[in-house]
Amino acid sequence: MNTAHRSRLIGFNKPYGVLSQFTPEGRWRGLKDFIDLPGVYVAGRLDADSEGLLLLTDDGKLQAHIADPRFKMPKTYWAQVEGVPDEAALQALRNGVQLNDGLTLPAGARVMEVPPDLWARDPPIRQRQAKPTGWIELILREGRNRQVRRMTAAVGLPTLRLIRTAIGPYTLEALMPGAWRELSVA
Repeated sequence: MNTAHRSRLIGFNKPYGVLSQFTPEGRWRGLKDFIDLPGVYVAGRLDADSEGLLLLTDDGKLQAHIADPRFKMPKTYWAQVEGVPDEAALQALRNGVQLNDGLTLPAGARVMEVPPDLWARDPPIRQRQAKPTGWIELILREGRNRQVRRMTAAVGLPTLRLIRTAIGPYTLEALMPGAWRELSVA
């Protein structure tokens, strides 16, 4: 009899204010408020003040493959920034940015329109009449602590809102905040 284990992979659209762990802490909620599946664990992290795709699995090897920077699984982010991104800022992001922990790897960077069908953030981001905002799509192949926020700040465009939309072949698609679905392991 074949009792081979089929890996589970869960895609979750993590709302703002939720930690990448099941247990709440301080003012932040935990994943247990949204996902009641025994035996699945987070593959990679996403800061509490960031939104978007978080993957969970019951397979340790798959978890390591997704989370470990050595496998260079690209991660795609949409960053709403304070200011208007120009070609010089985008080129700096593409070349790699000097941060306090070293030079980042080159990133994919492009200006984008406000994403269609984007959900409202709760709470909303701060808006300043005198400061325009823009959107940048960034594709990274490394995962340092708060890297996107530090990179955009280094080029003069502080991040106001950050949404991870893809990890390798896995995407948010039409998954709304707080919802999850089973994914096929690629």
